[in-house]
Amino acid sequence: MEIERKFTITRLPENLESYPCHIIEQAYLNTDPVVRIRREDDSYYMTYKGKGLLAREEYNLPLNRESYYHLREKADGNIISKKRYVIPIDQTSLFVELDIFEAPFAPLIIAEVEFPDKAAAESFLPLDWFSQDVTNNPAYHNSNLSTRQF
Repeated sequence: MEIERKFTITRLPENLESYPCHIIEQAYLNTDPVVRIRREDDSYYMTYKGKGLLAREEYNLPLNRESYYHLREKADGNIISKKRYVIPIDQTSLFVELDIFEAPFAPLIIAEVEFPDKAAAESFLPLDWFSQDVTNNPAYHNSNLSTRQF
């Protein structure tokens, strides 16, 4: 089960380059239900996501490089490229996954925080550099971004 909240941000955190960063490329084979393929650095996998906004089922299946690129040719819509910074939240076991999107989605930047349960997600107080809570706005789901026309 994936339980996460999403936020736009007002400003980038200080010392952003000091945090771990992953280069992500993902494409969608289907958006209802969501079937996504992703390259994260040198790892490849396919993900199924169930319905939902705050909480939903998620299953990952490892892929090899050849399978990923074979499936990418069959993807619908836009391929999404982004840098993901993993930023610990002080005095918690939580992390912000800060996604800085590349063209054609730039300058979009989204902060996601994953939680162990719904109660923790609902009681979370956004950090001072977070702006709008877009958890319940499907327009900010990557699967919907993949279908956006430019």
